[in-house]
This record gives sequence, C-alpha cells and structure tokens, in this order.
Amino acid sequence: MTGADEVGGGRTRTTAQARTDARGRDTGMLIGQDITILGAGIGGLASAIAMAMHGARITVLEQADMVREAGAGIQISPNGLAVLDALGVGQAIRDVAVRSQGVTLLDGLSGHEVIAMDLQRHRPEQTFLLLHRADLIAVLHARARELGVAIETGVRVTGVTLSPDETLLATEIDERRADFVVGAGGLHSVLRPVLNGKRQPFFTGQVAWRAVVPATGDEPPVARVFMGPKRHMVTYPLRGGAEVNIVAVEERSAWADEGWHHEDDPDNLRRAFSGFAATPRALLERVEQVNIWGLFRHPVADQWHKHRAVILGDAAHPTLPFMAQGAVMALEDAWVLADCLTVAGLDEGPALYQARRRSRVARVIEAANGNARNYHYSNPVLRFVGHNALRLAGRVAPAAMIGRFDWIYDVDVTKDA
Repeated sequence: MTGADEVGGGRTRTTAQARTDARGRDTGMLIGQDITILGAGIGGLASAIAMAMHGARITVLEQADMVREAGAGIQISPNGLAVLDALGVGQAIRDVAVRSQGVTLLDGLSGHEVIAMDLQRHRPEQTFLLLHRADLIAVLHARARELGVAIETGVRVTGVTLSPDETLLATEIDERRADFVVGAGGLHSVLRPVLNGKRQPFFTGQVAWRAVVPATGDEPPVARVFMGPKRHMVTYPLRGGAEVNIVAVEERSAWADEGWHHEDDPDNLRRAFSGFAATPRALLERVEQVNIWGLFRHPVADQWHKHRAVILGDAAHPTLPFMAQGAVMALEDAWVLADCLTVAGLDEGPALYQARRRSRVARVIEAANGNARNYHYSNPVLRFVGHNALRLAGRVAPAAMIGRFDWIYDVDVTKDA
C-alpha cells in the first residue's frame, strides 16, 4: 500500500524568487516544473526543499512506510550548516543539536590524551554540530511539508527506464511516468546502476559498529577518537548530552554485509575493544543494541545524469565514514543541483551540476580514505612516534592542525556559482 504524506499532498507553494539573481542569471527555470525524488533521506528531503523554494512541484517517493531515520548520530560541519541555513532550517537544527567544542584524539589503550583541537578557541566563528540523524530528518521533513512537497510512503521503485522526454518508474504495484527524476536512494539507489552499470565495490577489510547509549552526565561536548591497533572508536554527545553516539571501527578479514541496518551481538563489539582503556569500555558496557556494517569503497560514479534523470549523495559518490562528510556532501549536492536546474534548466542543468561537484567530492572521499590509517597504528614504535608527532604539533601549531581541512569547512556552496 502507499500512503500520502498527511500534509504534503496539499501542494501549497511559496511565491518563487525573482527571475534574475545579482549576476543577471535567469532563475525562473524551475517554476512549475514537476520533479520526482526517489528517497526521503537527508539528500532527498534537502533537494526537495531547495527545488520547492524555486517554485518546482515536488513529489518524493519513499519505500519505507513512514519518513524516519534509524537511531544514530551525525556531525554537521560549517559547510553543511551553510546549506541548512539557506534551506531555512538552520535555527531549528541548532535547537536540537549539541555545539561541538572540539575534537580530542586519545590513545585508546591507555586513555591518555594525544591532542585536543579546541574549536572554541581557534575557530570561534565556525559552528560544528553534533546531532541525532532522526532529528535532522524530522526538521527537513517538516520544512518540506511546509513548502507543499508531496511525500508518498510505502512506494518501492524497482526499475527505471530512461528516455529523452520522460522517465518510467516501475514500482511493486504500478508504473509511473515522471518528467524529471532525482535518485537520492543512497548506496542502493535503483538509478545508479541504470546510469553506470553494475560495479562490485571493494571491501576495505574494515567493519563498523554504531550504537547510541544513555549518557551519565560527564560526556564532554567534543568528538573523541580513541585510537588503537587496527581499530578506533569515535564518541560524542547527542540531544543536549542525554545520549552518546558510538561508532567503532575494526580491521579484520571477516566480511560483513554493507548497509547500516544489520544487527549484531553487543558482546562482539565489547570483545573487539576489550583491550581499550576504562572510559571507552564503560561506554561499551551500556550498549544494548548495535548495528554492524562492512566498509566498502565504491568509485565515484562516472555518469551522474542522463536525459532527465540525475543522482546525488551516496548514490553518486559513497564515502567511508572517516571525515564525517557523507551527509554534508549530500546537502551540498542538493543545493547545487537545485541551483543548476534553476539557472540552466532540466536539460542542461544536470551536466553543470556534475561539473561543479565531482572534483570536490572526489577529493573529500580521498581524504576520508586516508584518515583511518592515521588512527590504526599496530606497530608500537610507529604508534609512539605518530602520537608524539601529533602531541608536538598540538603544542607548536594548534591552529594549523585544525586548519588542515579548511578547504572542506570554509566552502559555502550557497554563495558559489
């Protein structure tokens, strides 16, 4: 069965923006256009909002029976918050998030601090947020409904047929015609293989667990990374400090399925990190439910668009979770795609969107691929040298350590064209 969103079907529209921007570009090419978005996740809802703000008529098809997100944390860096502000939800997100004061790297075996990067001191003008994924989805969903976006739940698209003038969507119960389609279904997007063919991902030899546990009141408002031989664990507070998010990564040969929703026995997680210090182990003792997934490298898609169909987010460029940029890149995609379609139209806009986005996301993905290696020293001598190099850098040039990724965080795609 399918269900129409209780408010979205009303099709209430805001008045479109002026037809030209400050550069004299025509910004009216989305007004009245019918666009179908596959997936009501972060990228799908953000793109629905961005396009609706430009006057498009949006329908979102979501295969789940309701719009929701499984319990897990997410980090939003300034480049992502810039998009959320432009979408009109920035304050609502700030209200449900914890503002991060920094990032602390610790020796997971001893629990001793290696380096503390103080964002409040060295980046006071920037805002980094820690929040629950479900809270972000809820805010985006409410904003989409406010703009008249129609959201149909319980609709699973099983196939896509592309032609120059329209796209045919096969669902479990019918076939639909769409003027323009955005594939925002993540790793398992039905549209990605249609555009690029099927390609086998590469198993990295790493698996990750994620869990959310109750806080005891002493969790600092920072992201903490406990580093150990062939494994690391990231923790940070959520929901005003009431909960703690845990992501734990282990290198191993045993393969695990891809996807975030595979349940595992919490004792397997505890055994994997039994050699860690008391603080991380105490957090793991509180885990009652945990999910595990294998970490795979996927190539950035060669083709993001064809005819009147386009993909974004993980459907176009899956990334490993080592830079906390997966969701943020989807937010950037959503804004840039809407901007390109607005100024170049449904036929020319997708190519402009890929040209503006591909090199940036490829660079971010490479940074994420390299980050895990910095946490997993297994040789004691290399670990000693590596950790002491970080300590020295933290004392000598702390601002420079924080600034290594300014090329990511300082970008505001809402001001770039």
